Amino acid sequence: MIAELRRILEFTIFKIKDYEISVIDLLIAFLIIAGSRLIVWFIQKFLQKNVYSKGTIDEGRQFAFTQLIKYFVYTIAVLMIFQALGISVSLLLAGSAALLVGVGLGLQQTFNDLVSGLILLFEGNVRVGDIIEIDTLIGRVIAIGVRTSKVETRDNVTIIVPNSKFIVDNVINWSHNKKMTRFTISVRTSYSSDPVQVKQSLLKSVKQHRDVVDKPAPIVRLQDFGEIGLHFDLLFWTHNIWRIESLKSEIRFSILKDFKENNITIPFPQRDLHIKSNGNFPWAKEQEQAENSDQ
Repeated sequence: MIAELRRILEFTIFKIKDYEISVIDLLIAFLIIAGSRLIVWFIQKFLQKNVYSKGTIDEGRQFAFTQLIKYFVYTIAVLMIFQALGISVSLLLAGSAALLVGVGLGLQQTFNDLVSGLILLFEGNVRVGDIIEIDTLIGRVIAIGVRTSKVETRDNVTIIVPNSKFIVDNVINWSHNKKMTRFTISVRTSYSSDPVQVKQSLLKSVKQHRDVVDKPAPIVRLQDFGEIGLHFDLLFWTHNIWRIESLKSEIRFSILKDFKENNITIPFPQRDLHIKSNGNFPWAKEQEQAENSDQ
C-alpha cells in the first residue's frame, strides 16, 4: 500500500530534459496555496477581532493594511512554489532579462499603475470610503487594487480607474476636509430689481435648507455689473458633500419660488436688429424703378 502510494506520488507528469514535475510537486504547490489562503484568513479574523473592532483605525486604513498583508503572504507563497518545483528564481530572471525589458517597454503604463497602487496603499492619501473628485468625476472609493481602483459615482455607477491617475492627476479628496466646505450658487437679476430685496430673498432661501449650517452664516455678494443684469454670488457652508448637486438644485428651486413671490426678475439676453437700406441692393433698385414707373 505504501509502495503503491509512493509510486503514485513520484509519477512524472511533465518532463523536459533533466527537469520534471511529479504528482508530489503539484501536491506541495497546492498545499502551499491552500496554506497561504488559510494564513491570510486567520490574520484577517485576528485583526478584525482584536484591532479593527476597537475603532481606532478607519475603514480605509484597514483595507490598505489587509491588502498589503495579502500581497506579502502571496509573494512568499509564489517563491515557495518555485522552490518546491525546482525552479531557480535568480536563474529565471537572468535568463529572461531581455524578454523582461521588451515586456516592460510594452507594459509601461501597467507597471506604472502597479507601482501607483502600492504607493496608494502605503501613503493612504486616498483610502476606501473617501469621496474624491478627479477629472470632474465625483465618487466614493469602494476598492483599491494592485493596478486599478473602483469608484462608485452618485448615480451608483462603478467606474474602474487606473491607480496612476490618483498619483499623476490633480485629485480633490473631500474626505480629507474634516470641517464643513463652502459652495457657491451664482444668480443674475435685472437692474430693475432691488438689490437689498434680492439679498434678503437669497438668504431666506438658503437658510431654509436643512443641510446648510448656521455658522458660518451664508453670505451674498454683489459680484459684478453685467451687460443685462446684476451678478450675485450666494455662498453657504455644508457637511453634505456627497449630494451637493442635489442640495444646490433644491436651493435654486427655493430661490425661483421666492423671486416670483417678490417680483424679482432674472434677465435673459436680448438683441435689437436694425435694417437700413441705402439703395445699393439690387432689390432696392428694382423697387425704386417700379415705383417711378407707376408714377
